[in-house]
Amino acid sequence: MYTLWIANKNYSSWSLRPWVLLKALGIPFNERLSYFEDGKSSYNKFKEFSPTGLVPCLVDGDITIWDSLAIAEYLAEEHVQVWPLDKRARAWARSAAAEMHSSFAALRQICAMNCSIRTELEEITSDLQRDIDRIDALWSEGLTKFGGEWLAGDKFTVVDAFYAPVALRAQSYGLNFSAISQEWIDRMLKHPAMVEWVSAAIKEPKLAH
Repeated sequence: MYTLWIANKNYSSWSLRPWVLLKALGIPFNERLSYFEDGKSSYNKFKEFSPTGLVPCLVDGDITIWDSLAIAEYLAEEHVQVWPLDKRARAWARSAAAEMHSSFAALRQICAMNCSIRTELEEITSDLQRDIDRIDALWSEGLTKFGGEWLAGDKFTVVDAFYAPVALRAQSYGLNFSAISQEWIDRMLKHPAMVEWVSAAIKEPKLAH
């Protein structure tokens, strides 16, 4: 069985991605949680199980996979439902997931993931608005083009998992999205896997800042 190493559910957006993917698709795994310390990445502690000293990290027997996108691709080799089955939808989903993996710096910096807060930002900077607009356009495209409840069709796949932390950020910081995107946000937040994650997150000890 897979072992997935993660950090604090309240703060670790990268940990959420493979965790919610495995949960949503019903793929069995053992969860190993190692808390951040004093708001830092706890590099030395995480190095005990992760080559980069970062989370998430998936262990499958004597094989270790240490990046969220690499984890998704590794899982897809054994579980065809990880990516959309339709070629066009799969190509779009791969591009969208990769864009989330490498972009949206303003959103990450200004709206750090924190499942326990509900607040309104005093200012939406131009960089943040640009990120929100791009994500909104991306979600709208997927939901319209592939005609399902999820971003690349009627099944939950990697691309939904990769944008799951944005749904939490939208809720935490009161970010505004179009109606079609908000429907996806609401659907994501009500997914049993997300409900389980958030329930555990808000019970965790909070970091001192």
